[in-house]
Amino acid sequence: MNAPENLFYTEDHEWVRFEGDEAFIGVTDFAQGELGDVVYVEIETEGESLDAGEVFGTVEAVKTVSDLFMPVSGEVLEINPSLEANPELVNSDPYGEGWMIKVKVSDKGDKLLSAAEYLEVTGG
Repeated sequence: MNAPENLFYTEDHEWVRFEGDEAFIGVTDFAQGELGDVVYVEIETEGESLDAGEVFGTVEAVKTVSDLFMPVSGEVLEINPSLEANPELVNSDPYGEGWMIKVKVSDKGDKLLSAAEYLEVTGG
């Protein structure tokens, strides 16, 4: 399983890449593997301020529908426009083109995991 060292992770299988006071968020390689083929990503929280742990959207795969949880607190600035036409990017490039939202971070919280800690959680 792939868990890049430059990212932070949650036990709910989201990843965070910080860029100054903004962050990109998506689901991990482990999560996309568990979900199976992603067919639809629904995120309607653009412009909203959400707390860590709140649901920011859902991802629909052939096998299941799963909620997506905010790993940090902040305002959702942007939703990845590529996912509407190409939701399979979540499967093929979860840490790159398959990112889900961009957030202006107000609080990083204290629950983020390093890559090594995340691999312990997943047994990777």
